[in-house]
Amino acid sequence: MPPPCLVVVGGLPATGKSTISAELARRTGFAFLRIDTIEQAILRSTALAAPLGPVGYVVAYDVAADLLRTGVSVIAECVNPLAVTRDAWRATGSAAGARVLETEVVCSDPAEHRRRAETRDPGVPGLDPPTWAEIVAREYAPWDRERLVVDTAGRPVGESVSLITAALAAAEF
Repeated sequence: MPPPCLVVVGGLPATGKSTISAELARRTGFAFLRIDTIEQAILRSTALAAPLGPVGYVVAYDVAADLLRTGVSVIAECVNPLAVTRDAWRATGSAAGARVLETEVVCSDPAEHRRRAETRDPGVPGLDPPTWAEIVAREYAPWDRERLVVDTAGRPVGESVSLITAALAAAEF
């Protein structure tokens, strides 16, 4: 049996990460971990308040590691804004013996990105999505290593998912 895969789907809010990740999960059967869902569950069940800092990510790293160690491939969807989070995802996959495909989802059309930010339903009960101003001001470090970049501006969801599945099939990671 081939080793499991960890597909990390990151990028700024409203670029299409969740939509792409959900469709990728449907097509591949991989487990789908969404940081927004994890964080909202933590907020509902504890006295903690937003922002949670690294809490949601740390929970997701451990859940992903458990799944990967049992041979289940995982899609982890999150902003993944810093080198420390990117390194932690890579370390999680490597420690579990998984192949890791790092993917950055971008929307190169600022008007389209803003439209999405202002009109989207985040799909997570209780989640108050960031405003356009918060997205633009958000800390998001440039990537310093290879990754698959998927630009969703003018690209249908299915085509974006196909780019990721092609990279998985080609084992280019």
